[in-house]
Amino acid sequence: MSSPFSTPHERQIHRTPQADDPPPTTRFPAMSTSCPVETAYELKLLRGEAVIREDKNVMYIGPFGRVKGRILVTTYRMTFVVNDNRTICEEYKLDIPLGQIAKIEKFGYASSSRKDDSYGFQILCKDYRTYRFASDPSTHSRRDICETLNIYAFPLSYKLKLFAFAYRDSMPKPSIDGWKVYSAMGELERMGVGQCKFWRIIDINKEYKFAETYPSLLAIPTASADEGNAFLKKIGEFRSRQRIPVLSWFDRKTLATITRSSQPLCGVTGRKNLDDEAHLRNIREANAHCSELQIYDARPNVNATVNKAKGGGYEENYELSKLTFLDIHNIHVVRESMKKFVQLLSSSGVGVDEKHVYKMIDETKWLMHIASILDASARIVHNIATNRQSVLVHCSDGWDRTAQLTSLAMIQLDRYYRTIEGFIVVIEKEWCSFGHKFAQRYGHGDENSSDSERSPVFPQFVECVWQIMQQFPTCFEFNSRFLIAILDEMYACRFGTFLYNSEKARIAENKCHETTISLWSYILENRQRFENPLYKKAKNHGVISVNPSYCRLEIWTEYYARSNPHVVTPHAESVQLLETRPSWSHLDFFDEIRNLENILYAGGEDSSDHDDDDDDDTN
Repeated sequence: MSSPFSTPHERQIHRTPQADDPPPTTRFPAMSTSCPVETAYELKLLRGEAVIREDKNVMYIGPFGRVKGRILVTTYRMTFVVNDNRTICEEYKLDIPLGQIAKIEKFGYASSSRKDDSYGFQILCKDYRTYRFASDPSTHSRRDICETLNIYAFPLSYKLKLFAFAYRDSMPKPSIDGWKVYSAMGELERMGVGQCKFWRIIDINKEYKFAETYPSLLAIPTASADEGNAFLKKIGEFRSRQRIPVLSWFDRKTLATITRSSQPLCGVTGRKNLDDEAHLRNIREANAHCSELQIYDARPNVNATVNKAKGGGYEENYELSKLTFLDIHNIHVVRESMKKFVQLLSSSGVGVDEKHVYKMIDETKWLMHIASILDASARIVHNIATNRQSVLVHCSDGWDRTAQLTSLAMIQLDRYYRTIEGFIVVIEKEWCSFGHKFAQRYGHGDENSSDSERSPVFPQFVECVWQIMQQFPTCFEFNSRFLIAILDEMYACRFGTFLYNSEKARIAENKCHETTISLWSYILENRQRFENPLYKKAKNHGVISVNPSYCRLEIWTEYYARSNPHVVTPHAESVQLLETRPSWSHLDFFDEIRNLENILYAGGEDSSDHDDDDDDDTN
């Protein structure tokens, strides 16, 4: 899968064709064209990228059929190009960032291969797409290509560095420092936490010694802070990995809050902790409108019970608290479901019978999992916006399903998070700083493709955002290209934004803010590429609430089916070609409509259409 930024002017077989894409701004330096390996094809390289291996005689076995060409392996990607200089051959160009590769498998034997496609190798990607190549058995080039791919796709397994560090070393300083877009203190102040007497910002974790997977700055009820650090440490001993309940989001009008944590360590004996109970009481009492704290355990009840037998548990019989299990499945179920779903969409020749396609998609259960997450997020939104009730969210350790739910609820509650900068803040806060294990979940630089800890939790969240965008197309400043860019770069390891498993590892130990470039630098320097022309800032106020009905969900073919542009979906009358999606000429038309609306409504709209604080991006 290609990074959308590697060769932005070229069309690539696995991406939605974007021939009319506006070019990125020139503030990001142009790519180098020097290649240590002499090639007939001029490959436009990134800074810090070098070609290290070439095979001039391979055949790509793809959804279009069989195409002969050559493979170039660089320190950043593997590229396939057709051995022909005709323009049409650009349709068959294929870029796969090495960070996207999960496994390289050989097939066939040189001594027994008879057919052109019976000897070669296939690349299994981390998003479950597969690319298959046939090699010439007489040259033994397959061995060299596969060895090179293994070394540079899994550098950490060979004591090498990820590409992000070489990329930073060769780049001038970006004009926008993406590492400074999010400030924990700045975000807490934006929400009004610093001005609220019921909440206090604390630095007990400033050296990551209290909870190493938590951010350095936390916000807790003032009543709990007044009890001192010894009180908090006792709570930490009762919560998995010391991830005590802390603030995620605050409504300055109603004082309703979203807090997050890990599971309590009750065990089979039902052990209690009076300090933990007092802390949750303080969270409830910090909201005068809240007579009962709603606790959402993201897990199925049976899973939580199994965890209890292993020393974990849930908040049973807490005073003035209501516990609800949300029945969201774990990382292992999600991994297998997405694998089936993507392979169904990526395979050539999905059945043309629409009823058959419905059945096949249903059997993957992917959209069912999406619906369950959206339903849970809608519940949280209802608690906060309608009932003015504070909510605590957790799963087992509080860095997977918990992050999904807090983020999605915040996006629906707070219009700021529906802007480009605001969405960046959501990711930095709820995912990066609160310890989503990006390195482990997506196997950055690691060749152990069978690691059971790998799972597409973050991509699942991003798809949920896309589903909400389909229901509220004018409420988001960004477009789907923005979401796809984030996912592509999360796998590619070109930027430091998603490296490592925690803020401590990323910032304190490995200094990624100094040694790598932030993805947000590129995004913000090229923000026009990622803007939604249908976005209406003046009308984008208040709360939105997704309809989580399974019937309302769509299939994100723009992302999942990029390796196969001929995809049958339940919404298609026949074969859906991705080329039929709106071109930039259509988007320019939408821009014209928006400009006309701005002119027509300049000088003031009907005040009845707006909240009293329509210009305040706080909530």
